[in-house]
Amino acid sequence: MSAPPTISSPLLLDTVDGAFDHKGRPALRSKSGTWRSASFIIGVEMAERFAYYGIGSNLIMYLTGPLGQSTATAAQNVNAWSGTASLLPLLGAFVADSFLGRYRTIVVASLIYILGLGLLTMSSIIPSLSSFGCEDASKSLPCSPPQPQVILFFFSLYLVALGQGGHKPCVQAFGADQFEGRNPKECKAKSSFFNWWYFGLCACSLVTLPILNSIQDNFSWGLGFGIPCATMVVALVIFVLGTRTYRYSFQGNEKSPFVRVGRVFVAAIRNWRTTSSAIAIEEETRGTLPHQSSEEFRFLNKALLAPDGSKEDGKVCSIGEVEEAKAVLRLVPVWLTSLAYAIVFAQSSTFFTKQGATMNRRVVPGFDVPAASLQSFISLAIVLFIPIYDCIFVPMARAFTGKPSGITMLQRIGTGMVLSAISMAIAAVVEMVRLKTAQEYGLVDLPGVTVPMSVWWLAPQYVLFGIADVFTMVGLQEFFYDQVPSEFRSVGLALYLSIFGVGSFLSSFLVSVIVSATGGDGQDSWFANNLNRAHLDYFYCLLCGLSVIELAAFLYIAKSYIYNRGSTA
Repeated sequence: MSAPPTISSPLLLDTVDGAFDHKGRPALRSKSGTWRSASFIIGVEMAERFAYYGIGSNLIMYLTGPLGQSTATAAQNVNAWSGTASLLPLLGAFVADSFLGRYRTIVVASLIYILGLGLLTMSSIIPSLSSFGCEDASKSLPCSPPQPQVILFFFSLYLVALGQGGHKPCVQAFGADQFEGRNPKECKAKSSFFNWWYFGLCACSLVTLPILNSIQDNFSWGLGFGIPCATMVVALVIFVLGTRTYRYSFQGNEKSPFVRVGRVFVAAIRNWRTTSSAIAIEEETRGTLPHQSSEEFRFLNKALLAPDGSKEDGKVCSIGEVEEAKAVLRLVPVWLTSLAYAIVFAQSSTFFTKQGATMNRRVVPGFDVPAASLQSFISLAIVLFIPIYDCIFVPMARAFTGKPSGITMLQRIGTGMVLSAISMAIAAVVEMVRLKTAQEYGLVDLPGVTVPMSVWWLAPQYVLFGIADVFTMVGLQEFFYDQVPSEFRSVGLALYLSIFGVGSFLSSFLVSVIVSATGGDGQDSWFANNLNRAHLDYFYCLLCGLSVIELAAFLYIAKSYIYNRGSTA
């Protein structure tokens, strides 16, 4: 992109600082950005989430069905895939913020995404995995499909994860970029953008997932995977149609933000023997660091000095670069204290689904609700609660606090953590009731027989889970976007996503450890294939305890956190 041309003074008042149109000219406020552009981007993300959840929401049923895996192995594979999918955005964000830019990265990632979905569809319609199935319902032991099919399936699955890794952080950051934080009107709109962004995603999944899961369970896995592929093609077309309306960031010839922050840490380590007095003299020479946050991570201030005392360009970091590094480092404690929430989040698409599959799901004679569709309760709770939060709660809170977002981002995140811990406690109680019912009806050793307990018993834990997401998930999105330098916003959102990636891996690790600890000497583990002999209630109690410990640590961190200058919090 060429350097922006100069424009006449009258138009200067209508331009957006630091934003440019698709031809590299200063973006006009009246003709670019805001909800005009954001609507395109939200529509694209709705389609992408439909594709992603159309695969992930029912994945455990495919693994334990056509692929013939055990419950514990399937749960570990789901967690490994979702964890990888949530960590790959770090790579996508790096490519976007350092090389391609967000727009180009979204286009390339979408093409990879479509290729992965196409191959996934192909792997599921190979004859041996067709409607004949791989599992004989009259037997408890499923057969194993040919190894080449399994390899193609997992290759396609992780190709989808790679495409999602480039798509997810860039689309949301690109959407938020359509609002200027320094403009009072657009600042409030940006805060609402994160709420309505999540609303759109959940409204889409609420309508489409039950239909898609029904197709996968009752008709064809090939069709169930093929529809998301077609949806992503449409999403890419929609995104390209909005090209002329978007606001773009002009990076110029500045160093990559990764290089700038990296050299601060390298310089600080190189000067680790530098005394505090030398740093104080240098700070006084340059002018006092301009914010209270400068008192945090003072060891990074050593990057202001060259090891040999020289001041040559390239050897000494600027105050701005040091502050950027501190802003990134300041996110680490919040990231760490959000991991238990992510572990809980992983259960809705694994054990919650298997739990529901054992219960009475009959709606009308001849039709059972697909177990994976129970996740729609999460979406329903979000769709109903976000308008209440954004249109009622935020204005009321804003009147008391004077903050554009009503409450601070960390207060919002902490509230969701409380609700998440409560949801795990409820899940444990419901599972205890399910196990007791199975015992009372003599079904402990009959895993193929439906437990005479309505699946709607699971609704409260799903609903509370959804309300928790409105607070914590959306709060984390806004926090990791707002609290990083502007050049790092794709990376900030990738860091938010990585919480759930690491959380999925930790969930998988917990499952492995618990299986080893509780399944020895021929005993049934907490995750036995026969859930009537398993103890998911113990696991949920463990997660509830971890959530309480996490909440205590988070409150300690949040109490002393210092928000960046210009933050909307």
